Amino acid sequence: MRAFPCPNCSRLNHFEVRVCPGCNATVGFDPAIDAFRFLADAATVWRDRAGHTADVVVCANNNDFQICNWLVDAASATPLCQACRHNRTIPDLSEPSVPVRWAKIEAAKRRLFYSLIRLGLPRETKAQEGAGVQGLAFDFLYDAQAEQDGNPKIYTGHDGGIITLNLIEADDAQRERIRLAMREPYRTLLGHFRHEVGHHYWSRLIENDPAQLDAFRAVFGDEREDYQQALQSHYSDDGSKIWTDDFVSYYATMHPWEDFAETFAHYLHMVDVLATAGGFDLSLATMPGQDEGLAEHSAFDPYTADARALADAMGPLAFAMNAINRSMGQPDLYPFRLSNAVVTKIAFVQQMVTTARNARSAPEPEPHAVAA
Repeated sequence: MRAFPCPNCSRLNHFEVRVCPGCNATVGFDPAIDAFRFLADAATVWRDRAGHTADVVVCANNNDFQICNWLVDAASATPLCQACRHNRTIPDLSEPSVPVRWAKIEAAKRRLFYSLIRLGLPRETKAQEGAGVQGLAFDFLYDAQAEQDGNPKIYTGHDGGIITLNLIEADDAQRERIRLAMREPYRTLLGHFRHEVGHHYWSRLIENDPAQLDAFRAVFGDEREDYQQALQSHYSDDGSKIWTDDFVSYYATMHPWEDFAETFAHYLHMVDVLATAGGFDLSLATMPGQDEGLAEHSAFDPYTADARALADAMGPLAFAMNAINRSMGQPDLYPFRLSNAVVTKIAFVQQMVTTARNARSAPEPEPHAVAA
């Protein structure tokens, strides 16, 4: 996403900021205006960049745990922001290592929700579940077994709209160990969220829509394939699974559900990266063999652009990002290849998002989560 100017001094800041380094103003993100407000007038009122006030308060998770920098309408039925209200279970904060890890998890989750809000995707909570509507909730769990010997008893995943995340994933060293053991080119907290929420949207927007389901099967294959057998085959290392250009990642080869979740996550990767580049007015020349470069022009909005436009823009930008990383002795920042088959799958996701955005109604809030 783009960098956000401080509403008090105009200094550009990252999305996670709570105090502007330029003027020391207390700031908070207000999703209603897609911008930060600052606490003004002797800390009595929140103002935007133009000086306009709003009746907003800080998220309860900032008051209670100093863990969130989003604002909430003071008249809202819940004291939690649009991201935090989806928490069903927060980790055991009595463990000394947990608060800092939970902070990392929540920061990644807010980036996820920023994208979901901008894309206009439905974001019902579990309290809003009804006929044909599955709510979204998060369980963030401390796994003592994983902390002791690195063998987790709690697995990150999705089931019935509930995304479970093992807190061990917020430990950089442990997450890198897992990445290497699983031979993955990429493993991040934000990547986990984008992948698992892809499973949620498959259930929310495809599973019970016959037309969407038929279209899904035509692109990704038949999800009625035995998942447990596919899982066993994937991890048996018997050589039967080959990562071809038809899949965005090796994990995507396992089963149509995982192919979709990986593709959905990749769509969010591309949109967010290109929105960030656009926010800095970056432009890059056309790469040999491509029709377009990354042009800076006001008409290109990655949140609404089609898959082909996204892929054409990512080509030169990905090459530049990887070159910069290599100049610092780091691995490629973007270790993926956008084949025509992958772009076709991304096009399915993009069209699904567009359809959902056009049909969406505003969600209602949910009560506070409880600690584990």
